[in-house]
Amino acid sequence: MFAFVSRAPDGSVSLGWVESVVQLVIVVSLAAFALETLPDLTDGQKSVLGLVELGCVGVFSLEYVVRLALTRPWRKYAFSFFGVVDLVAILPFYLSLGVGTESVRALRLLRLFRMLKLMRYNTAMLRFYRALCLAREELTLFGTAALILLYLSGVGVYQFEHAVQPEVFRSVFDGLWWALCTLTTVGYGDLYPVTMGGRIFTFVILVIGLGVIAVPTGLVASAMSEARHQIEREMDAEARQQTLVVEEPENAVVNRP
Repeated sequence: MFAFVSRAPDGSVSLGWVESVVQLVIVVSLAAFALETLPDLTDGQKSVLGLVELGCVGVFSLEYVVRLALTRPWRKYAFSFFGVVDLVAILPFYLSLGVGTESVRALRLLRLFRMLKLMRYNTAMLRFYRALCLAREELTLFGTAALILLYLSGVGVYQFEHAVQPEVFRSVFDGLWWALCTLTTVGYGDLYPVTMGGRIFTFVILVIGLGVIAVPTGLVASAMSEARHQIEREMDAEARQQTLVVEEPENAVVNRP
């Protein structure tokens, strides 16, 4: 039915040259989203942007239906990461048809999920996605530890500084904001300790903050290296399989009595 469609041995679907068109539509959709925020747009310009959005949604909807219909089994695509991304990319448009203006504004933010669709077509982004999958357990463990450290830092600086700066560190939540800025080494300077104990505590948190930045970077870098090797092995295996498929008919012709 679709000459440009090919199905991999695992049941997934490739749309061939159409995927290049989809990439272009994704970029156009994101550009239109940004243009819609410009002030003083005329009614004609808003109409053009509306038509662009309608066309993009039509392309994305057709892509979703084709992939859903041709993938075997269809649940493999529907409940996969990219299947969910493809659905979320078009869902805000259809939901906005039956809701009020305020709800539409909130739904428009979901259109940013269309950027994730590019991960399917870009090898580097696909490698990054696979790296996150490989390191998800380590990143989850580290993220949990970072949240615990963030809370302890907020409580600690509150205990040191609340008595001296009650208008600055009014509650633990102010301490959490300080801890977030300090652990991420941003340091806005809107909150800072003035007591000796608070400054020593800040020095310790700053040193730990360097590790908070360095550890996940190392985890992702290692996982990306492993993901690259995996992709290379898969490409080599696919190339060998295609070579065998081509050679078998030739051997059959040569060996025919």
